[in-house]
Amino acid sequence: MTEAELALVRYDSAGLVPAIVQDASDGTVLMLGYMDGEAVQRTLSSGRTWFWSRSRQEYWCKGETSGDRQWVQEVRYDCDGDALLVLVEQEGRGACHTGNRSCFYRSFGHGAPAPE
Repeated sequence: MTEAELALVRYDSAGLVPAIVQDASDGTVLMLGYMDGEAVQRTLSSGRTWFWSRSRQEYWCKGETSGDRQWVQEVRYDCDGDALLVLVEQEGRGACHTGNRSCFYRSFGHGAPAPE
């Protein structure tokens, strides 16, 4: 990464950018989190996914408590610079706090259970 590339990321008024996390091996969309500049830097330098928790107002590294770690393979930014795509190797059960592999396990019209 270069400073010029990092400068292309456009953060919202709260200083955050959405980060879509996708399994690098099969393309499954695992989750969506939010990163600020510090979380982006931590992710790029550590090789693990770091996010800013909007509810807890703190940084969190995916898998630190659950053991379901994400190992970063590549980070991409979209054409407008206002969204990130993080390709990972998912370790453990999966990305969702419910125990599902993906947070996107429900679809409209299929009577899926309510979130936990």
